[in-house]
Amino acid sequence: MQEIELKFLVPESRLKGLMRQANIKSSQLTQLAAHYYDTPDQQLAKAGIGLRIRQEGDAWVQTIKAGGDGIAARLEHNAVLDTQQVQAMLDTNTLMPDLSIYQDTSIAPALEPFKLTKLAKTLTRLYVTDVERITRLLTDNSDKDSSNQIEMAYDCGAIIHGRDDTQRDSIQEIEFELISGDVDFLFTTAKTWCQRHKLCLSTVTKAERGGLLITGQQHSRAVSANLSDLTVDKDSSRPAFIRAVVHNCLLQILPNSSAIVAGSTDNEHILQLYNGIRRLRTALKLFKGFSDELNPDWVIILKQTATLLADYRKLAYLASHIEPYLQAHEAPSVDWSAEIEAAKITPIDAVRANNLQLTLLELIAFTMSNPNLEPQANKRAAHKLRKTLDKRYKKLLKAESKLHEARNANADSKDLTGVNLESVSSESINLEGVKSKGVNLESREPQSLQTKDIDLPAKDEKQAQYKLYRQLEKLRYVSEFAAPLINNENLKNKKLNSKKSKKKSKRFLKHLVKVQQALRQQLDTTYYQQCYQHKASTDSNALYGAGWLNASLIDTQKKSKKRLAKLKSADKFW
Repeated sequence: MQEIELKFLVPESRLKGLMRQANIKSSQLTQLAAHYYDTPDQQLAKAGIGLRIRQEGDAWVQTIKAGGDGIAARLEHNAVLDTQQVQAMLDTNTLMPDLSIYQDTSIAPALEPFKLTKLAKTLTRLYVTDVERITRLLTDNSDKDSSNQIEMAYDCGAIIHGRDDTQRDSIQEIEFELISGDVDFLFTTAKTWCQRHKLCLSTVTKAERGGLLITGQQHSRAVSANLSDLTVDKDSSRPAFIRAVVHNCLLQILPNSSAIVAGSTDNEHILQLYNGIRRLRTALKLFKGFSDELNPDWVIILKQTATLLADYRKLAYLASHIEPYLQAHEAPSVDWSAEIEAAKITPIDAVRANNLQLTLLELIAFTMSNPNLEPQANKRAAHKLRKTLDKRYKKLLKAESKLHEARNANADSKDLTGVNLESVSSESINLEGVKSKGVNLESREPQSLQTKDIDLPAKDEKQAQYKLYRQLEKLRYVSEFAAPLINNENLKNKKLNSKKSKKKSKRFLKHLVKVQQALRQQLDTTYYQQCYQHKASTDSNALYGAGWLNASLIDTQKKSKKRLAKLKSADKFW
């Protein structure tokens, strides 16, 4: 069977109010003691599989979860075990799952990569959970004939290391699982509770948290975009295509937002969440005609969140990466703590915001709705995507031409340059950083800072460069989303064989990504250079960093021009 549920973390400040709603007369209280199993190197967890034996009241149930859509739906198989046999194994510390029960079941395909006999011999108990669960059945009272039912379950307890019970991680979460009826009732109910109690979505399972506990980690690694998970084909309708694209973006957004609401301040989580939101916002804007069910408010809220994330991250990255890197190359120390402390909104504040959480719920619901019920269900996406790509490519060429005109109009500027603090919103900065993206600080000797200084462009040129970057970003995301579908259509129409079509699109995307990264590096480096330049008005130590970063712009300017020229000469794949 497929389990459809939504999980939320409960803010401490909202716990009392939530408990008044959860712990009513009809609620049930159950003690849950679960034993989780995997191989010592967590092969099951790496395959997205969770395996447990759990005491539920007086019964013992063996459960395996796997697959699903990666967001709200997962395959689940439950088997009630013989209580006396379980107790006998517990007494001898030999309790182990019986894998033979999964043959010829819906879960069998997920276990195909494993040889069950061999797997059974290598399984070990890695961790246990000790949880007190309050459950309440929520029914649809709006229609007496409705079969809509949801089980609300509030869990409070701990995950305990299987070999060291002093190592624990607390659990305080609430789940809403669809028991019967329409999935819309699940999302409507979840939105009501989320709004009332300021709940925060989490895709982190207890199995995943247990795996983190035994490896000594606080949070899972940041998740980047994975286009191999984009499920489209040559005949995909427009409504089906946009749902697949939104789903793909959510697969990047939700794991990173889950880590942040759980307390992560890791730069990579913030960056990947920001990138995922940028991808999603671009898709919703450029494919808005693909579905009648898209809410224009989603774009507004996503933009606000991306802006808040960038506002904080630019300062945090400045202090945690760029400043130490400059000091390692003999720059005097510059203190950025005052600027960071002055930031009004931190990433956890931005992600926990109720309007974003409600938007994420609505987006998940959209991906799970039926595209065949829309008026455009009979319209294929491929033809429209080719037109969209042509439009975006023409806009890119126009933006490049505008930049060239602006550069020529400014006699003092002889090359591509960056933007300043006043001309770029914080949302526009992707903040990949000078070290990871090739700003070669080692190549700039201190004595060269004055002799290799460069002129900054006029305002019109700065704006033109910013617009060029935006067009590059839009063309990149549309190309990445459209490439699988167009490659499949080329194969169908016998324009190109599968191998040649994929190679052509891959080559174009490679050029596109490289020029976008080069221009982004240039924008970022210039931004940080001007942060130091501005700081120098109150701290002369910042002059060193400002000069060094300014000198490093020479290489980034050349790289941007070279890569842009290669992109313009590359064959389009559509």
